[in-house]
Amino acid sequence: MKRKEFKENLFATLNNPVDGMSYDEKMILVHSLLVDYEKDNEEKRDTSNKGGKWTDEELKIILSDAPTKENCVKYARLFKRGYGSIEQIYRWAMTATKEMSEDRKNDSFILQVKRIAKELGIRG
Repeated sequence: MKRKEFKENLFATLNNPVDGMSYDEKMILVHSLLVDYEKDNEEKRDTSNKGGKWTDEELKIILSDAPTKENCVKYARLFKRGYGSIEQIYRWAMTATKEMSEDRKNDSFILQVKRIAKELGIRG
């Protein structure tokens, strides 16, 4: 399918009414569905850095934004990582140390995330 045809088909679909939703409500739904689509089709994009070490700067960039699905997808794409790894960064940043198992308390990656979160003033 050519790009122009794809665009026309997509726009035609977007012009269909959805259960009495207003235009704004429909656009919110479309945006949410696109984020879900990207998350569910992660294997189709470059994840060549998956499993690699994180730099402090990368973690600062991620933790400077809200822990939303949209941001998880955005940073997974930007850093060529998996969605779950971004989600995990947010989770470790917010988890209180006393709630962690003993073996997790000494994990170098978790300690790095906790240190960056503390530098940014995030309480966990």
